[in-house]
Amino acid sequence: MSCPSGSYSPSGEKPAKVVADWLEHDLIEVVGFTPATNDDLALAHCTDYILSIFAGEIENGHHNCDVAVAESTRWTVGSMVAAALEAYHSGCIACSPSSGFHHACYDSNHGFCTFNGLVVAARKVLDLPGVERVGILDCDWHFGDGTQNIIQQLELSDRIDHYTSGQHWHTEVAAYFDWLEEAVQQLVDNDVSLVLYQAGADAHKRDPLGGLLDDDQLLERDTLVFELYRKYHIPIAWNLAGGYQRAADGSIERVLAIHRNTMSAAVTAASA
Repeated sequence: MSCPSGSYSPSGEKPAKVVADWLEHDLIEVVGFTPATNDDLALAHCTDYILSIFAGEIENGHHNCDVAVAESTRWTVGSMVAAALEAYHSGCIACSPSSGFHHACYDSNHGFCTFNGLVVAARKVLDLPGVERVGILDCDWHFGDGTQNIIQQLELSDRIDHYTSGQHWHTEVAAYFDWLEEAVQQLVDNDVSLVLYQAGADAHKRDPLGGLLDDDQLLERDTLVFELYRKYHIPIAWNLAGGYQRAADGSIERVLAIHRNTMSAAVTAASA
């Protein structure tokens, strides 16, 4: 098939700027990791799809067939896997400054998502001795349809608990928090060994592709989720997910501030 050459991902510039911001505010320690292999990706995707993406034969999630773009996804997925394994083994909260996962299906993609690092990371942890269940708590504003597709395709619903706020079109803050509190409680009741948390900044009410919550309510969301660690001692690996606000000059300072607040909430929970 023929593939277009251009692409623009609103989230492409976030990781480097977010990490620089966190380092400037002395919030993190950076740890190295290895990129995902084809065998890793095969934990969530069919082999033909994986090989076709890296050969540039079909479009990646960024609407092009650029092999360099495809190769970059090894690092985003590898980062999510590393955060999940670090959180589980150390019993802590860890972060992958990544996005572009939850719209990637078993053998297709859309929405700037090529490979589903959430499912890959979940399955890497599920392969560890004694791990029976892992939770995915997706608070990106959009439906994690790719995650749901893979869980159904690979019949993983008995081992992966998946809660995605985008499955419900919340129009009231109270209803949103009712959903979140129920999801958090179910993760506790189901005795998951790890939670993968998508802390989407696109849930903000001023996000052009979201949202509902103001700054204080986003912090309340994050604090509630990190209670899983502080109160129930469940390790959490979280990532950036969506966030698309731009200032008139094109800067993403508002998004950086939201992600900084999430990291601050994580640090507070980890040190409690």
